[in-house]
This record gives sequence, C-alpha cells and structure tokens, in this order.
Amino acid sequence: MADKHQSAKPGTRNPEHKEQNPEPKEQNTEHGTRNTNIIWHPHTIDKPARSRLKDQKPCILWFTGLSGSGKSTIANAVESMLWERGKHTYLLDGDNIRTGLNKGLGFSDEDRVENLRRIGEVAKLFVDAGTIVLTAFISPFRSERQRVRDLVEEGEFIEVFVDTPLEVCESRDPKGLYKKARAGEIPDFTGIDSPYEAPESPEIHIRNDRLPIEEAAAQVVEYLEKKGYLNA
Repeated sequence: MADKHQSAKPGTRNPEHKEQNPEPKEQNTEHGTRNTNIIWHPHTIDKPARSRLKDQKPCILWFTGLSGSGKSTIANAVESMLWERGKHTYLLDGDNIRTGLNKGLGFSDEDRVENLRRIGEVAKLFVDAGTIVLTAFISPFRSERQRVRDLVEEGEFIEVFVDTPLEVCESRDPKGLYKKARAGEIPDFTGIDSPYEAPESPEIHIRNDRLPIEEAAAQVVEYLEKKGYLNA
C-alpha cells in the first residue's frame, strides 16, 4: 500500500496540502488594479514612542490658499522657527512634489484630487514618524482637504488658511502664472477659470495682504505652543 504522505506526482496537487501562498486577489479601481490580500503589519516602535523621543506632538500643518498667497513662504518661515526650537519637521511643497512623486499629474480636477490623495498619504506617514509636517498646496477643494483630515487622528490636521485677495496674488505673480492664465496659456488655473473653495472654519486664519512674513509665521508657532504640540 502506498504511503498516503508520499509526494504527489509531478503535475498533480496533493489533496492534503494546504495552500500557504494563495494567488493574489485583485480589484479594479479608477487608478488601476489593487491587490486585496494586503494586511497592515504592526511595528514594535509606534507613533507615541516616536513622539516621546522627539518631545513633540506630530501633526499636519496644511497651508492652503491661492497661488501667490504666500503659503510656501510662510510655511518655510514656520519650519525655520520650529527648527530653531529643536523640533523635527519636514516641508512638502507643491512645486517640489510635482518634480518627483507627482510629476506625471496635470491640473485637471481629477489630477488635482489624485495629487492631494498622494500628499495626504505621505503626510500621514510623517505623522506616524512623530514629525510635524508642513504642506503648502493650493488644495482648492474642501472635500479633498477633508479627506486628508480624515486620514489622521483628531487634532493631527491643522488647516492654515493663507487668505490673500486674488488681486493681491495677481499683482505679486512671482512665477508669471496669472499672466499666462489670463492669456489662456494655462488652463484650469485656480482663481481664474477653476474655483477655489475657501476654508469655512480653519484652525488658523492668516490674512496675508499686509502682514509681515515673520508675524504670519509667529501666528502659527504660537498656536502650536498654546495647543501643546511642541511638547510630547
């Protein structure tokens, strides 16, 4: 009598063999095919441990406003102030991200949504690392900003509305983008032929048509200090 544990013949499957590596299941989405056999793997070192090591409470400082409003300039000044205090930060800037991670995306509504989805996921990783991450993006749609807020825990998303009138932004026009948009050279330009949905209740509201950069940045740092973000 043959041993029931004898190896199966080539090309046949042993009925008692349990599949250890099932074929990956896939699901079609608007952005391609997604594997549904992915399971989050917990790590020994977690967000609270990283926060204690850095002596700070991680969060996303989400600077939003029109092109030319001063988002990147203020965010850069805030990061410098936090660095001087010995805080761990990282600044994600719209143009910089589009030269790498998101360089294949355009400025249609669909691409803007995907742009912010990716940024939100990257920012979430920085928060998990215990870092204060600053993001400077026009991010014109309330629903997409809310989607990023929903990625993290309560209190970890701080919306900073850099409120600068369109006429002031256009008069600054540091990159010459408004001039090109008015000439029809740049389609779907926010504020010209694509809408900007201003935040309704941002955590920080900076009116930046006459405010010095240092004062605007100090407003953000004072908020962080008051709310306990600068100590674990």
